[in-house]
Amino acid sequence: MCGIFGVSHHPEAARLTYLGLYALQHRGQESAGIVAVDDAGIARTHRGMGLVSDTFTEDILRSLEGTTAIGHTRYSTAGSSVLVNSQPMLVRYRNGTLALGHNGNLTNAAELRRQLVEAGSLFQSTMDSEAIVHMIARSEQDAPEDQIRQALLRCEGAYSLLITVGHVMFAIVDARGFRPLMLGKVGDATVVASESCALDIVGARIVCELEPGSFVRIENGKVDYLEPLPAKPLTRCVFELVYFSRPDSFVFGESVDLYRRKLGHVLARERPAPGADCVFSVPDSSNAAALGFSEESGIRLEHALIRNHYVGRTFIHPVPAGRDAKVRIKYNAVRDIIAGKSVVIVDDSIVRGTTSRGLVAMVRQAGAREVHFRVASPPTIGPCYYGIDTPTREELIAANHPIEEIRRYLGVDSLGYLSREGMLTASAGDSTRFCDACFSDHYPTALPSDAAKLRFEAEPARAR
Repeated sequence: MCGIFGVSHHPEAARLTYLGLYALQHRGQESAGIVAVDDAGIARTHRGMGLVSDTFTEDILRSLEGTTAIGHTRYSTAGSSVLVNSQPMLVRYRNGTLALGHNGNLTNAAELRRQLVEAGSLFQSTMDSEAIVHMIARSEQDAPEDQIRQALLRCEGAYSLLITVGHVMFAIVDARGFRPLMLGKVGDATVVASESCALDIVGARIVCELEPGSFVRIENGKVDYLEPLPAKPLTRCVFELVYFSRPDSFVFGESVDLYRRKLGHVLARERPAPGADCVFSVPDSSNAAALGFSEESGIRLEHALIRNHYVGRTFIHPVPAGRDAKVRIKYNAVRDIIAGKSVVIVDDSIVRGTTSRGLVAMVRQAGAREVHFRVASPPTIGPCYYGIDTPTREELIAANHPIEEIRRYLGVDSLGYLSREGMLTASAGDSTRFCDACFSDHYPTALPSDAAKLRFEAEPARAR
């Protein structure tokens, strides 16, 4: 999962992109980058490891001249967390400079890479995204939009893309629509972002959410809708609504906050906790679900876990040891609220279970009499191949243990998950439009032949 942001036809394009990336920081904390292109097609770039605030200074932003810019915050799902794998990628080819920012994951990346290497391509990174750049460069088509289209017709899986060729920007969403991409306007400039919250921060108004298969060409702020990619069944990622997107965003046509409140309402009906004294969230992504649970059940909502906002998200940290350490410093329990009480903890999901177990231990130590854990999504039983870092079934606690064993592992008095039906029907739209493979084990595409995150890190030389 990554965040992408682009600007066309604005004198401070890089600065707007910097602000947009701030709003998308939750989508990736490993690296950040911006490519800015001036009207002559000259591209300037800066990328760095860590947060947006760690990567860019005033002097760096001033050096990124141009009226077109794209930016990227990375959360690695293919390739290690190193600078060479940061984005946007920037190359020079026969049509000029090309920059690319990718949110998603290609399920046929291994096959594409093998074919390209055998044809003579030299890869500089271990990202799946680089295969797209090579295919564009090797295309026999003349126009950049035709080169891009030809390349994407070979790709399978999830991709929302921002690509610049010279100062022309292209915004593209895969035909299944796994990942969101929003189009906005600020003055005469056109802005594109993974989520609407990033449009808000730059004062842009929402024009539309790009439909699955959208292929848009943007030059000097003018938007041209090109022929869409060939249609495929709609499979929006439901986990965007359940966890990843910011609550102040509109994603897939609905308010993330309202959707999560509905999840809490349904969860309270399906998995009640009679006799509990209070309910509280695991902040911040489950705040709305806990509010919905409280509204439906009548159990008082409290703020019993305080989050340290100077620590990043535990789930998206790429190193397990790092996740475990962050659990211990990320939250504090409010003893005066918890001591002697029967409490309900509401979280958006349980993936590995390590964070949840640490939180329960903390609540027990704060003196809770009973701890009831409620999850505003179904058990996560399948790995994601479309941009979320759960590459192996062995990491998923619910894929390997029944609920009663999970309850004992967490150390709670009761454990209740939202049903799959409850999750899907909470949507304001058609519930059949979602990909919920991580909860159902029903995948909308062929699965990759090699799904290991670091599969390209140590490729052996091929015998001749």
